[in-house]
Amino acid sequence: MRILHNYILKECVIPFTIALGVLTFVFLLGYLPQLANKVINQGISLSTVSLAFLYNIPVLLGYTLPIAALAAVILTFGRFSSDNEIVAIRASGIPLKTVLAPLIALGLALSFFLLFLNDSVIPKAYHAQKALLKETSTKNPAALLEAGTFIDAFDGTVLFIYRIERNRLYNIRIYQPQPNGKPTRTIIAQEGEFTPVPGEQKVMLKLINGTSDEPDFNNPNNFFKLNFKQSFMTLDLSRKGGKIEKKPRGMTLKELTKSIGSYTKQEIDAKPLITEYHRKISWSFAPLLFILLGFPIAVITHRRAKTANLLLAIIFAAPYYLFSVGCEALASQGFAQPGMVMWTPDVIGGIIVLILNYNLCAS
Repeated sequence: MRILHNYILKECVIPFTIALGVLTFVFLLGYLPQLANKVINQGISLSTVSLAFLYNIPVLLGYTLPIAALAAVILTFGRFSSDNEIVAIRASGIPLKTVLAPLIALGLALSFFLLFLNDSVIPKAYHAQKALLKETSTKNPAALLEAGTFIDAFDGTVLFIYRIERNRLYNIRIYQPQPNGKPTRTIIAQEGEFTPVPGEQKVMLKLINGTSDEPDFNNPNNFFKLNFKQSFMTLDLSRKGGKIEKKPRGMTLKELTKSIGSYTKQEIDAKPLITEYHRKISWSFAPLLFILLGFPIAVITHRRAKTANLLLAIIFAAPYYLFSVGCEALASQGFAQPGMVMWTPDVIGGIIVLILNYNLCAS
């Protein structure tokens, strides 16, 4: 049995390596137009862009490693099935559930390795890449307004902006923690615009269609909600010397935990950070799910063609990531509890692979 297990793992290594290299290369090609735009239109040096390109490789591993694992299993067992090796294994009295043992071990090993990448390597590479491009692309202080990031570069004010398109902001949250245990003042706006103040490290922020907490003059410890169509405020970006704040994706699990606790104490909605915390962990188990999905697919389809099987792996992996991105959007914007919704794709995927493998092994 040990010989069979070693044979299966050995046969998976080469397809996995090839699939990982091909997928990473293809994903990197999709990133090249963005970098070319920075060289041509923003005057960033080629050496800087090359370094940013290298930083993107570990970031992409979070996606390509699970898909490569799925492709490797489909390629390997597709060949086994088409060459009747699966029939030979069954004819030898070896149940298919025995074949699953090395695949489960491989899936767990890759999942824990991906957890390490998601917790340590990928956050550092992601933040280094973003900081490098931000610091070299422009001297405009408004560049520090980063979407999907808690921005606390201002005295007494914390910003979170869900989306930025040029100078247009969407779904804005502004928090102003109050001293002596008073409630945090919150300003919410559907849209906004920012204009850099010439010659100063400041931006003028115009808020559109929102609500703000305003002090109750009869009871200064309380606020009342005030709806507005337009509101203006000036933000001073010079306090931290132009420091690039970390996005949630650029934080380790330890940093996320610390930030969640800090913002929660200040009564600031930390759901984007909680969402990212669960995303890092839940996505780490994608290799195990994908490997257990690839085994029954390969045995049933009998495909030997490498290109067709690689395409098949991407087709089966795409719904998982699309569903996960949708869950991430729901959780980060407060429409669902992050701790539950971010694990939904894994739970559904787990049920599917259990049913498929049970039916295959029982047949």
